[in-house]
Amino acid sequence: MARGDRNDPYTEEELAEIWVGGAPPKLTAPIVVADYDPGWPALFAREEARIRSLLGERALLIEHVGSTSVPGLPAKPIIDLDLVVADSADEEAYLPALVAAGYRLVIREPQWYEHRCCKGPDTNINLHIFSPGSAEVERHLLFRDWLRGHQADRHRYAAAKRELASREWTYIQQYADAKTDVITEILARARAAAPPAG
Repeated sequence: MARGDRNDPYTEEELAEIWVGGAPPKLTAPIVVADYDPGWPALFAREEARIRSLLGERALLIEHVGSTSVPGLPAKPIIDLDLVVADSADEEAYLPALVAAGYRLVIREPQWYEHRCCKGPDTNINLHIFSPGSAEVERHLLFRDWLRGHQADRHRYAAAKRELASREWTYIQQYADAKTDVITEILARARAAAPPAG
């Protein structure tokens, strides 16, 4: 997923710093943006149930985010989940239980909302882990809910994703970073339309 507060793409050196175990894998095939699959919510529900069974009350929030969470929106067939724990920097409080069940930590970004990301044991997922109050979780939910209710922006985002997926990239993060402009544009409309806080 693209980053909300970064307009500049990651360099190869930065990617190597945040990727657990060295440099991230390079793309060896074109990026596939598939038509919406009505089975995606069930894959999310299965992951949510498994994570809740592993973490119990330590899982403060689990949400289906990203393109697979928006009915009708084409997407890479990877389920994105946001998991909120008491302190995402305190890996010992939650990571051992996930690792024991087959989840694998792949990204550690202490400088960016203390974000952590795991891959799943048997389903292609990105489990994004944040602390309470993270602006990135708010951004993911606002973007998801706006696209669910606004067909024109859903089509605009789908067209941008397909066009960007047709280009050649070395790393998947480069494709994600390239979506920043269209995401920022759509989020500006969503924020302008949101009722004032309080």
